Amino acid sequence: MLYFYHIAGLVRPLSLRIIYQFLFMINLQYPIGRYEPLAQVSPQQIIAWINDLEQLPDLFKAAAAKIEAKGHLEKTYRPEGWTARQVIHHVPDSHSNAYIRFKIGLTETAPTIRPYNEVEWALLPDSKAGTRGSLNLLTALHEKWVPLLRALRTSDWERTVFHPATKETITLASLLGHYSWHGRHHLGHLQLILQNS
Repeated sequence: MLYFYHIAGLVRPLSLRIIYQFLFMINLQYPIGRYEPLAQVSPQQIIAWINDLEQLPDLFKAAAAKIEAKGHLEKTYRPEGWTARQVIHHVPDSHSNAYIRFKIGLTETAPTIRPYNEVEWALLPDSKAGTRGSLNLLTALHEKWVPLLRALRTSDWERTVFHPATKETITLASLLGHYSWHGRHHLGHLQLILQNS
């Protein structure tokens, strides 16, 4: 099969080498695939996603300890990607925002959640610090967040928040799915660093 691309209105053949490199980079960037929201979320799926969040801090700590023992905290999972250190700091930053988004979604009617610039956050001085504080924060945060999630009623999962950056109204069930994926996605980045070290 031939693949083509367009430049200035001209159609040109695309080499298999370029296709392979593109797919390889996508696999590095999205080691578990891109997040795909489900049209319908079952109670069993919600339980599975909560279990993912419950297990994440221990899995993250184990991967981080191995990376640190090898002296590879400054190693990236792909060219132009974040370092292991930045990934380790990013996840508790992101999940702190998620926790607040859930609390707001549970206590307000269809609130607008506040976006943040994760790229700029990853460049702040605390993202260059040791990882222990962020790993402890992730553990403490999930110890508080998971029981909240387990206590929600079926109707709570249908509550919505509005994300102004994506212009989407999102159910709390979908938001949970996103953050389950998000944790596993970045754990996949740490695992890539371990595989390549």
